[in-house]
Amino acid sequence: MGDGTSTHVRVRVPGKVNLFLSVRGLRQDGYHEIASVLQTVSIHDTILARLDGKAVSAHPAARRFMDLAFTVDGVLDGAVPVDGHNLAVRAARALMVECGVGTAEHADTQEVPVTRLHLTKRIPVAAGMAGGSADAAGALVALNQLWQSDLDREELRDIGGALGADVPFCVTGGTALATGIGATTAQVLTRGMYHWVVGISASALSTPDVYRAFDELAVPSDVEPDAVLQALRTGDAEALGAALHNDLEAAAVRLLPELADHKQTMLDAGALGAMVSGSGPTMVALAGSAQEATAIAERVAPSFARVEVAFSPAGGPELARR
Repeated sequence: MGDGTSTHVRVRVPGKVNLFLSVRGLRQDGYHEIASVLQTVSIHDTILARLDGKAVSAHPAARRFMDLAFTVDGVLDGAVPVDGHNLAVRAARALMVECGVGTAEHADTQEVPVTRLHLTKRIPVAAGMAGGSADAAGALVALNQLWQSDLDREELRDIGGALGADVPFCVTGGTALATGIGATTAQVLTRGMYHWVVGISASALSTPDVYRAFDELAVPSDVEPDAVLQALRTGDAEALGAALHNDLEAAAVRLLPELADHKQTMLDAGALGAMVSGSGPTMVALAGSAQEATAIAERVAPSFARVEVAFSPAGGPELARR
């Protein structure tokens, strides 16, 4: 943390889409068993981690007294918490405990070194694209570098797994099959690039609310991801569009009925397939090419608060020193 080290670390971290999501049932611990195919998509949040002036010159032992400050922009005030309810803050605190940073008590009047985390949001909030989990993953990667903690990605995944089911995947990125409660993932062979129109609603949906609605509406699913996995292996966009599947879609539509119209709008505009992403309410539509995605986005823009054109897979968190 002294001479020769970076004082600023910037990480771009992508959101995700669920190409397939099957809910197997409710566990005794309150979580749901799922099978899901996840893929990162090129809508990114950015985490900037920096040491303030005192921290730059501090002896490494001063890490034990480190404070953490967190700020955010890119969203309306209050839309993203800046306290311990924020998953990026929780990730930072968990890494501090793991690495012995900020673990010593200090007097309130004592000036201590500070690590400042600044989040710039572009992944929509409460939209089924793992924005909070992505931010947690970005914080782990950025602070691991800034503090020279030398943890590998698997160790960061382990820390992330205690924070949320999507965090381990977001640490790695790419394409994966998730099982259990979603935290157990295996990388999936994927060929080609896929082009998406992402329709973002002005409304938000709570993931727990969507799962509660699913429990009231549906029985556990036995649908398998084989068709999606085969399409990814062969790079067949048309087959992938036909195979897109989300058991939570009916529950999301029950809570937000306009999602049914949003889906039909995407299909009428020429999408190969469309569905709610994760717990929603974001609607994702697969296009045959980048040009077709742009054309579809123009046609459907009046139906959404915001429309993005994106590609997948988008890799994992990308780290750059400043």
